[in-house]
Amino acid sequence: MADKREPTSLRRRKKAGKVADIKVVQESLHPYAIADKLRTLRLRRSMGLAQLAEHTGFSSAMLSRLENGRLVPTLPTLTRIALVFNVGLDYFFSDPRKRHVVAVVRCNERKVFPSDPKSAHVSWHFESLDFRVNERKLSGYLAHFHPLPPDKVVPHYHQGVELLYLIEGKLEMKIGVETFQLSAGDSIYFDSVQKHTYRSLVKTPCTAIVVTAGAPR
Repeated sequence: MADKREPTSLRRRKKAGKVADIKVVQESLHPYAIADKLRTLRLRRSMGLAQLAEHTGFSSAMLSRLENGRLVPTLPTLTRIALVFNVGLDYFFSDPRKRHVVAVVRCNERKVFPSDPKSAHVSWHFESLDFRVNERKLSGYLAHFHPLPPDKVVPHYHQGVELLYLIEGKLEMKIGVETFQLSAGDSIYFDSVQKHTYRSLVKTPCTAIVVTAGAPR
C-alpha cells in the first residue's frame, strides 16, 4: 500500500513506472507469442476455457485474459498449464522466428551437390529445397540424374521413406530386387531402408523432386 504521506506527484511517478515496467515485460515476451501458444494448446485438445479452468484451478476469465495477451503470465501459472498439456516450459519460450517454421529458399541460393563427393562416377546431383529450415519434419530435393552404365551405379539406403516425382526424362530405379522405369509425370513412394539406385535412361536432362521423411534427426 502506498504511503499516504507521500506527495501525490511521487505516487503518480511510481504508478507510471510500474505501468512502464509491465509494458517492457510485454514487449520482451511478444516474440515468443505465449498467448497464441496457450490458445493453440487448448484448441488442439478441443478444450473449452471452463474445462481448462477445472484442470488448472484458474478462473475462465483469467485464462481468457492470458490467451488474449491482456495479462502477463507468471512462471507458476505457465507451469501449471504446461502440466495439463504435457509440455515443458521451453515450449513457451522458443522463439518461432528462430525455428524458421516458414522459410523461403530462392532459386539462386541453392547449391548443387554430388550424391557421393568421393566417387568418380556420380549417378545424381541434388539441390536442397529447404536448407533454411531448422527442425525439419521432412527434406525436399531437386535431383538431377545421369546416364551411367549399370555396373557403375552404387546402391544406397537410409532410414525413413521417400517420395519421388519425375519432372522430365526417363529414370530407372532399382529398389531391393525390383526394377522400375519412370517417365515424366510418374511418381514412386517406397521404404528407403531398402537399397536403391537411380539411373537416367536418356542423355537429355532427367530431373525429379525427391522428398524424404521419417529419418531420425
